[in-house]
Amino acid sequence: MTLNFANMKRLSTLLLLSTAFSQTACVADSPENTKLSDSQRIEMTKTESDLTPKNIIVFIGDGMGISTITAGRIFIGQEKGQTGEENQLSFDKFPQLALIKTYNTNAQVPDSAGTATAILSGYKTNIGTVNVRPNKNLKNMLAEGCGGETAATLTDKAKAANKSVGVISTARLTHATPAAMYAHSVSRDIEADKDLAILPADMGCASISAQLISSDVDVALGGGRKEFTDAQIAAWPGTIASDAAQMTAAPQDQPLLGLFNRSHMSFEADRAETKEPSLAEMTTYTMDRFASDPDGYVMMVEAGRIDHAHHGTNAYRALKDVQALDEAVAAAVAKAGDDTLILVTADHSHVFTMAGYPVRGNPILGLVRGVDQETGGAETEYSLDQDGKPYTTLGYQNGPNIREADSDTLTDNIVQSPDFRQQTAVNLSGETHAGEDVALFATGPGAHRFSGVMEQDEIGQRLGDLLGE
Repeated sequence: MTLNFANMKRLSTLLLLSTAFSQTACVADSPENTKLSDSQRIEMTKTESDLTPKNIIVFIGDGMGISTITAGRIFIGQEKGQTGEENQLSFDKFPQLALIKTYNTNAQVPDSAGTATAILSGYKTNIGTVNVRPNKNLKNMLAEGCGGETAATLTDKAKAANKSVGVISTARLTHATPAAMYAHSVSRDIEADKDLAILPADMGCASISAQLISSDVDVALGGGRKEFTDAQIAAWPGTIASDAAQMTAAPQDQPLLGLFNRSHMSFEADRAETKEPSLAEMTTYTMDRFASDPDGYVMMVEAGRIDHAHHGTNAYRALKDVQALDEAVAAAVAKAGDDTLILVTADHSHVFTMAGYPVRGNPILGLVRGVDQETGGAETEYSLDQDGKPYTTLGYQNGPNIREADSDTLTDNIVQSPDFRQQTAVNLSGETHAGEDVALFATGPGAHRFSGVMEQDEIGQRLGDLLGE
């Protein structure tokens, strides 16, 4: 079989697979994947918590690194009239905290496909790959992603435990993170049937959209209508909803597919102009639907557009979507009983920085004013850079809108506009992910299994252990 790599050039993530195979191996042999056996992991954690959760909810803030959490905490606090720093997010109150190592098997700075595979399925894989195990041979990876023998997804494990499954995202439901709940694909970019053109026709590959339609997911809510053919929509074995009203009116005894936007759902900052449900509404609606299942449920809830706002260096929209995630977590905590494990984490970080020695309570989106050493309050003048110009607390290490000596002088009216794009140091067409550890917060039965510094694939392994008990 000959691969047409000319057609594959537009899939940069797929090309990255082939450039780093010398660094990767099968899951069982890879040092990047956790070495403990299932029995060792279970034995290690037995004394930490003897309780097994009936329900599991995994919240993923896509791109919600620690700097984003800190800025989001202050942003939300300042919207409440506080100085901001003292504010607590809903998940700040969770008793368990871990740091998560996010690298992919062949990438120091990861993408969402490889990280979501680790979080949800329990093994690390290559950048750009959804639930396909790393292999030195691209042909073998293609075969696995096109109907070959695969490792179980979190949906598979939940169904083996007779639980209901919900997939919720403000991104397209075929996007990398939600796809990792139910699909296998050598490239995250094969969202729709039309994307199969870059693969050999004789391999019988299925698009991510087709795999969702044929999956065992009970409720799927998000964006991405354009990725589904009319035939696929007709084949969904239940109800289709296109807005919040249709979602709430849907029959409770049928699978539900909610597609609330042609592509990604709106940023939270812009959602009021639409008929889309909020992340909190989708979360609590799904919890209510599943409440009658005697065996419980597993849900993945993604705030997918934090990542997109960061890629566009628009901190305001990123932080508004953090606020939406915070509200969804608070709503879930209020509704869940003591039989529900709730995790809040990120798949990766962004090159989003918070700096400049601003005074306590300085507007998080504003220009920096330092501390007046005589009064202890804010200085009357803005802090200035070496070119004599003011600068913002928040910025990005790379991306568009580079800050240069001849850049326009910023004002508070400019930088606190919702549409302002923060300045950057390295000129790129789009801002990139970052590679530092991210946080994980846990509460509920089984939460003690998530602590310390963890490999990202350990999350998925421990979820699998809990579902197997």
